[in-house]
Amino acid sequence: MTAAQLRGSPTLRAASVQTYAKIAGVVFLLSFVGGGIGEAYVPSQLIVAGNATATAHNIIASNQLLRLGFVAYLLEAFTDVALAFLLYVLLRPVHANLAFLAVLFRLMATATFAFGEVFYFAPSLILGGDAYLKTFSPEQLNTLALLSFNVYGFAGGFSQVFYGIASIVLGYLMWRSGYLPRALGALWVLGGLGFVASTLALVLAPADASPLLLVPQILATLSLGLWLLVRGVDIGKWQERGAVAAYASVPS
Repeated sequence: MTAAQLRGSPTLRAASVQTYAKIAGVVFLLSFVGGGIGEAYVPSQLIVAGNATATAHNIIASNQLLRLGFVAYLLEAFTDVALAFLLYVLLRPVHANLAFLAVLFRLMATATFAFGEVFYFAPSLILGGDAYLKTFSPEQLNTLALLSFNVYGFAGGFSQVFYGIASIVLGYLMWRSGYLPRALGALWVLGGLGFVASTLALVLAPADASPLLLVPQILATLSLGLWLLVRGVDIGKWQERGAVAAYASVPS
């Protein structure tokens, strides 16, 4: 393969890679905001663990807050899909097949969490006061609303194993890349292991499913987002990686 052919390879057209990196940084931060509101703040304001009556009261009194939480989740879901694509673009020069595998696991995680969001939104319908619900007593409706929230929580916990595997793969690619800091790659691998451990604990030992297992991935997400937004990638090393990938893909 000639030098001219290498320069013309799609993998080596790096003029826009820094733009992709900056966009990814912005999208990471939007994901962080959406997840913080939709997964942490709003549920903490509505759900009273083990108390169906208090939870139902919060939902009825703050129905708009519940809906705001769902909108925040939609923002997070959109960013998840966008990040699956952007991370693939940034990391495919390291190993295209592994980068695509990470895309599949991230999309599986997003789809699993989307299923759980049905149960997040359901309490607003259960407690909506429609005529067909009068066959249930108020206590039964309150219990169903809290049960729905609990199912939502479990679905979110199950989705973490897919996010975790994707993070391990992405962290490995960052470590190998040469154009992103190895520390970020290591942090992403650690965060992925924490997510996988969190799901296993939720299934096998729910009492030990500590939210502290999620902290490394939260730090990894925020750190990579800020790095990409401020520093981007090392263009020279990204091009070198792209050249090697392009050359290796050409039949001899």
